Amino acid sequence: MQAIVLAGGFGTRLRQVVSDVPKPMAPVAGRPFLEIVLNSLAIKGITKVVLSVGFMGEKISSYFGASYADMEVAYAIEDEPLGTGGGVRLAMEKITDDHVFVFNGDTFLDLETSLVQLHWQQQKRPMIIGCEVPDTHRFGRLLASNGLVTGFTEKGVLGPGLINAGCYVLDRHQLDQFALNVPFSLESEFLRPAVARGEFDVFVTRGIFIDIGIPEDYARAQTVLHEY
Repeated sequence: MQAIVLAGGFGTRLRQVVSDVPKPMAPVAGRPFLEIVLNSLAIKGITKVVLSVGFMGEKISSYFGASYADMEVAYAIEDEPLGTGGGVRLAMEKITDDHVFVFNGDTFLDLETSLVQLHWQQQKRPMIIGCEVPDTHRFGRLLASNGLVTGFTEKGVLGPGLINAGCYVLDRHQLDQFALNVPFSLESEFLRPAVARGEFDVFVTRGIFIDIGIPEDYARAQTVLHEY
C-alpha cells in the first residue's frame, strides 16, 4: 500500500500557536505531528509515502529523509502553491501502485486500512472516507446512500452527522485530466463533479479523527495522541 500525505499548507489558523515550522511539523505530545501520522501509516502496512510539500518543506525533508519507519519516503515539491488538487496530482507521479491512499498532513485518522484495501481489491472504485462526528458545523456534511457518496453540504449545519475526513483512495490515473503544476482544488474541481456522476464509494471509519488545523483540536491532540 502506498500513500500521499498533503503537507504543504500554510497553517494560517494555527499560526498563533506554531509559527516557526510548517503545520504538519507542529509539536504534539513531544513529537512533530507528521511523525505521529507516519508512524501510524507504517504500522498499518503502508510501504511508501509521498509527502507533498511546499511552505518550509525543507524542514520536513531534512527531518524524515528518504526512508522512515521502514517506509520509502519520496517528496513532491511545490515551487508555487498548487492547492489540494495540484499537490495530489504532482505526488501521483511518484506512485507505482494502481491506487493510492491520500491523507491530510494536519489530520490524524486511525483508518482501518486493511478493510479499505480489501474494498478496493474487490470493487476497484475510488472512495471517500467518512467519519461520524458529534457536530458537523465546522466541516460540512458528507451525504451518502447505499454505499455511494451522493453529495456535500457547506459548513454551518449543526448537530451530529457524517463528514468528509479528508482521506481518499484514488486510482493512480484519476487526476490525469489535470495538467501538472497547475493549481486546482481537489474538493470543488474534482470531487464534486465526480460525486455527481456517482463515481465514489463511501467508507465510514470508526477510528479516531483529529484535525489540528484549529487551536482547540491542536490542544486536544496533545493528550489524545500521546499513546500513538
